Amino acid sequence: MTQSHPVPANPHHARGLALMVLSTAGFTANILLIRAFGALEGTNMWFLVCMRFLTGLLVISTLYHREFQPLHLFRNRRLIARGIIGGLGTVAYYITIEHLGAGRATFIGNTYVIWGGLLAVWVLGERFTVPLAVGCITTLTGLAMLTHVFSTALHPGIYDLLALATAFASATVIVLIRSLHHTEHTSTIFAAQCVYGLLLCGGPAWVMTDSLPAGSWWIIIGASLCAAFGQLSMTRAFRDLPVGQGSLLQMLVPLGVAVGGVAWFGEHYTAIELIGAVLILGGSMLPTFRR
Repeated sequence: MTQSHPVPANPHHARGLALMVLSTAGFTANILLIRAFGALEGTNMWFLVCMRFLTGLLVISTLYHREFQPLHLFRNRRLIARGIIGGLGTVAYYITIEHLGAGRATFIGNTYVIWGGLLAVWVLGERFTVPLAVGCITTLTGLAMLTHVFSTALHPGIYDLLALATAFASATVIVLIRSLHHTEHTSTIFAAQCVYGLLLCGGPAWVMTDSLPAGSWWIIIGASLCAAFGQLSMTRAFRDLPVGQGSLLQMLVPLGVAVGGVAWFGEHYTAIELIGAVLILGGSMLPTFRR
């Protein structure tokens, strides 16, 4: 009679969770600083995006000058795809925020947690479990309540389709990141987005940027460093976490932004919005402790 042995748990699961939560802190700080930057007159979001990519490259060159493989960015097709799709998705997200508002754009864009989990089943052979499905539905419901996405008077249009395309792009990117960890270092994977993102938005930023508002440089640099920290942590976390589980934790970012809005911008939230925040927290954490 043979004994069955349980499948060993991922020994780096806790590290992946910690890195992913740290990445949400970086992205949350980035968004709050962008909001402060946007309150200044004469701001240029193209320039801000370019600074995000440029700062990322500087951080990589400083911290990972031995591990970083720049030539791979132009030889590895998956790295090229990760860079182009990620760069386009970042630019498209800012465009949808401008035309749809932050709530609607964020809600549609964050449906990538579902598309990414489903795509990972097909491409990577990962499991889309019942706890993950429940977590996705619960979190998206909470996000809808927090952002009042269904109370807007806007009717579906071209920018809603662009936001949905952004969600598909994000799903594709996280699957590519997960698969690239078999052959590439975290720094090289992140650098792909920075290099191709600069190629995509460098021209518009150069043409449209005139002079920056006084006192804005510290906000720009701070936001860019927070984004680089968040992106590096997230990219590294996907070495240890499945796509669905890791991406669902990123839903903590809208919750963190809401908390930051209360702390630094004096915002107030209704009971419905607070219930939505609780659903986001519970839904995003539900599948993470199942290895």
